[in-house]
Amino acid sequence: MVPSVPATWLPLSPVPALVGSAVGWLWTLALLVLPGLVAAGLCAPFLAASRLRALFEALPPAGRVLPSYLAVAIGLSVPYVAGVGLTVARAGEAGPAWSSGFLSTALLGGVLVGLVAPATAVAGLPRFGVDWDPTGYGPSTWLLLGAAGLWYAVVAAVPLAALAVGMALPGGY
Repeated sequence: MVPSVPATWLPLSPVPALVGSAVGWLWTLALLVLPGLVAAGLCAPFLAASRLRALFEALPPAGRVLPSYLAVAIGLSVPYVAGVGLTVARAGEAGPAWSSGFLSTALLGGVLVGLVAPATAVAGLPRFGVDWDPTGYGPSTWLLLGAAGLWYAVVAAVPLAALAVGMALPGGY
């Protein structure tokens, strides 16, 4: 008679653990990238302006509008995603604390995206050798970038404001 090996001694396959880990990382990546992709789609009509296309052509990878546009759109969503993550992590309980955090995130993100990003594009990039505006960075360039930044801020703030209202309602979470 051959002695049998107890089931607890059999080596477990690492494949399910690896698959679970990979799926977790993919979900995390999707949660980080998806808001920027949605905002990029909703802000795409601004690409009709040749001046804005010139900005994205000048950014790396030079000469390609779509990759740099998507990279900027995803990058601009980082303050919003980080704000939501910090709110969820730091606020003790869902409800009014989350509501306040979401509204603060929408406000701070709106300032960063609506004011700082356009100012960086018009005043900062040329100082670093990225000369992108063929019209000379006049008031119309400032207005175009300000409108695009403001629209991006609104697109990002609407879902946060809706979540904030829902969290502030009694039993709304």
